[in-house]
Amino acid sequence: MHRDLFKQAYSAMRHDLRRTLLTVAGMAWGIATVVLLLSYGNGFGKAIEVIFQSFGATAVGVFPGRTSQQAGGNKAGVQVRFTKDDVELLRNNLPLAKHVVRMAQKDSTVQNDNRAFTFPVMGLDPSIQSIWNLDISEGRFLNDADNMQHGLVAVLASESRDKLFSGMPAVGERIRIDGVAFDVVGIGAPRMQEGDNDNNRVVYVPYNSMDVIKDNHYLDGIWLDSIGLDHDKMDRTIRETLGTAHSFKPDDHRAVFVFDAQKQLSQFGIITMALKILLAFIGTVTLGIGGVGLMNIMLVSVTQRTREIGVEKALGARRHHILVQFLAEAMVITAVGGILGILLSYAVSILAGRIAFYSALAKHAEAADIRLIVSPMILVVATTILAVVGVVSGMVPALRAANLDPIEALRYE
Repeated sequence: MHRDLFKQAYSAMRHDLRRTLLTVAGMAWGIATVVLLLSYGNGFGKAIEVIFQSFGATAVGVFPGRTSQQAGGNKAGVQVRFTKDDVELLRNNLPLAKHVVRMAQKDSTVQNDNRAFTFPVMGLDPSIQSIWNLDISEGRFLNDADNMQHGLVAVLASESRDKLFSGMPAVGERIRIDGVAFDVVGIGAPRMQEGDNDNNRVVYVPYNSMDVIKDNHYLDGIWLDSIGLDHDKMDRTIRETLGTAHSFKPDDHRAVFVFDAQKQLSQFGIITMALKILLAFIGTVTLGIGGVGLMNIMLVSVTQRTREIGVEKALGARRHHILVQFLAEAMVITAVGGILGILLSYAVSILAGRIAFYSALAKHAEAADIRLIVSPMILVVATTILAVVGVVSGMVPALRAANLDPIEALRYE
């Protein structure tokens, strides 16, 4: 029975091949639109993730500010200053934080022979490499021995190396920072850098060695990673811990600034999800237009085959037989259009390649551009939408055919 149904559907499609091909093309275009729009949304989400991963998606920065509320007898406007004791407090109160890193920063004159530039010099504990996801292209990064021994060693970011050494080998050479000699032990890989951002124009030195160019008793900031931590609870713990140590209220958000990259990523995740829903809706509407075309063609087919339906009913065909027959024809057209549309979407995604996104704003950001990723989940969603549109579009003509009166159908000219 099923074989006969598909044979009938195939014969009906061949009866008016041009009309069938146009309908199949409409369905193919519709499903290809759905797949490509969902793929674009997926690629947008991946690009946002790559951007955050490049800067450290689990990084949490804690920076001192000024109090804005009176607390513990202190008036508002008192400057908060971090010391290494605060680092130990955070380590004790956030035991799940794998790394807690001290940071000191100063814009210094960095010199190699007769070349001198002003670069941000950052004194950091070596664990910052994993927090900030820093890659090294040559040599090595700072290590614990450098920090413990107050080693006068430095790691140059990519543009710092280019400006100081103009393509010449830098590892093993010596530079001067504010007149103090440092040995270059590593070169950082290029990082995404937007506009005048200094990501690639930085010099990294051990935190303990920073004291030769700046008083590092007070910290400019504290960095930690948030892997395995509840972010709201972590934020509350940081504020309560530092508030107790520095006599400010935990809800005084101007006293301490907490930057949580994972929270930022979550907010972008909501935007990405909203974009995916919007794109899915647009694609469904486009596919629905193809479904309307399929419905019209099937209604025309019912009208042209009215006498045939009357003959079938006179020979004993029941209502559900006619219903299944015309619904099968609609689903065959839908299936053929769906297969062609998915193949078309794959071809377009391959030909499109990389679509400029963050690279239009930042250097070294090609990895954060949008790629049309046709994932299995997208195919499942698109196929589900296609099936619903196909059934709805085919059901109306099928019901009309099934409800025809056999006597009136036989008399139809």
